[in-house]
Amino acid sequence: MADDTTDIESPTRREYVKYGGTVLSAGLLAGCTGDAERGTGSAPTEAVTETDTTTADGSYSVSMSPMGAVTFDSPPETVFTRLTHHADMALALGRGDTVTAMHAPDYYSGLWNQFVERLPGVSLDWTGLYSSWKPSKEKLYELDSDIHLADPAWIAKQDNWDREDFEEIATNVSPWFGNSLSDRHAEPPSGWGDYEYYTLWEQFELVAEAFQEQARYEALAAVHDEMRSTIDANLPPESERPSAVLLAAADLDEIYAYTLDNPGFLTAHTRPFGARDAFEGSVETNSVVDFETLLAADPDVILHLGGFEPNTSLPERREAFKSDPVGSEITAVQNDRIYPQGARYQGPILHLFQLEMTAKQLYPEQFGEWPTYTEGPYPEIPAEEQLFDRKRVADIINGGFEA
Repeated sequence: MADDTTDIESPTRREYVKYGGTVLSAGLLAGCTGDAERGTGSAPTEAVTETDTTTADGSYSVSMSPMGAVTFDSPPETVFTRLTHHADMALALGRGDTVTAMHAPDYYSGLWNQFVERLPGVSLDWTGLYSSWKPSKEKLYELDSDIHLADPAWIAKQDNWDREDFEEIATNVSPWFGNSLSDRHAEPPSGWGDYEYYTLWEQFELVAEAFQEQARYEALAAVHDEMRSTIDANLPPESERPSAVLLAAADLDEIYAYTLDNPGFLTAHTRPFGARDAFEGSVETNSVVDFETLLAADPDVILHLGGFEPNTSLPERREAFKSDPVGSEITAVQNDRIYPQGARYQGPILHLFQLEMTAKQLYPEQFGEWPTYTEGPYPEIPAEEQLFDRKRVADIINGGFEA
């Protein structure tokens, strides 16, 4: 990392955010405070949802792995993010316009707006933000965000940050509060102690507590729970479920394949449907495959990640499959069952849309036909065939709802 000349001995800039009343003790980033009672990679217990404790002076503490307990004197107002599941959480809590950074902001602003279009009164513009895939300390000082909604263990795994770098930013700028290795239950880097994995909605609940937006969380969770109940009650027997694959490709010369049911929130929109993974364990997630490999798997359904991105032409992708002598033999291609998806790093808002679309793409008889999609925003679905209420979700985001 480039040399940083910022004075690391300067006093804490924000007095209203501190780690457990201390200046980042050695155990806190490792998750030793607030998480030590839970096993490595263990499923969260009911105690996870009870970490928000308010003191007499109005400050409150929220605990999340790998940070441990973080104490706030007031809710953060500006939000640094690195991955889109966290940016989506900020959007869900009515703070989409307070995001200061994210990975590939122009790409994901365009993609998310395809869905936000269907939420009346909700707007979003992430274009031109700092692209934070490889963040520098110098830039984090410049952005001066109130919270770093990002996982320090993830950044340590990807970049050459060490513990002192994270402690410096937490002390002089604002705390870290995010979890990303729950994406597929990846191992944390050495030295990060007991790492706990959360479902998408368990993590969102903790983030909502950090922003003191529990009512918004509860309202959105109710929408999600109602949808899951509808889905679970109407799934066909396993013997009647199609085989499927989840693909992503900037072009069809390099096709990435992802499994449908591995642990983690990356498959939160496919795992509940119990479709048969066409690869049957022969391909690891995030592998590059070709048409021959896809034909050998011969899926009934192809789910195409990024198919909604404005600069991605799904009709051209479909035609590329049909015009290839091998690709054209795949059952999903012959039956016109190549469908668009959004993104794997989904937060609660994208997750609601992706549950609905995946239900219709896999099981049209149970959940209604998925409209043929070529371009533009998420298609209009007749009100009687929607699996969640768009206006209700929009009202929650905008704050115009009754708790």
